[in-house]
Amino acid sequence: MRKSLALIIIALCLSHRVVAATPAQPLKPLFEALAKATSKEAAAPLEKRLEALFLNSGSASVDLLMSRAARMLAVDKLDVAGKLLSSVTAIAPSYAEGWHQRARLEALEGNDRAAMLFLQRTLTLNPRQFEAYAELGSLLRAYGDPKGALAMYRKAAALDPNYDHIRSDLRALVRKVEGQSI
Repeated sequence: MRKSLALIIIALCLSHRVVAATPAQPLKPLFEALAKATSKEAAAPLEKRLEALFLNSGSASVDLLMSRAARMLAVDKLDVAGKLLSSVTAIAPSYAEGWHQRARLEALEGNDRAAMLFLQRTLTLNPRQFEAYAELGSLLRAYGDPKGALAMYRKAAALDPNYDHIRSDLRALVRKVEGQSI
């Protein structure tokens, strides 16, 4: 198994092409529509489309590794998923979603420090990844940084005002950090 995985990685490295960042043009109308969405139901298909665009690496090899990693995560084979995702970020270090998925895996495994570092890398490469802002906000909140968490939740909400995963946390943090309005 290790030998075949190593051969696949070597072959991918030799055949890999440079993976470009997600082009801004197809994203712009989606983010504009997302900002105008009036409900989470209206936002959901836009979020799914953005997720699909973020996942598109521009490389068939990287996309294959990502799909295999997703399958391994689905069957709780975290060690194999981790190796596949490590390969993705080694082959395509400028592919934000590779780092994002590694962050999610690290969080699942309880390695919050690595998760935070990988989320920061994700956001450096793709400052529109609203899920990564929300995930980083959750980690910062758990580690007792409500101001940092609030800043991350606000960035996520600025990109996706209907992002359901942060609504109640955002309200609670505003009250905690800034106080109750009169």
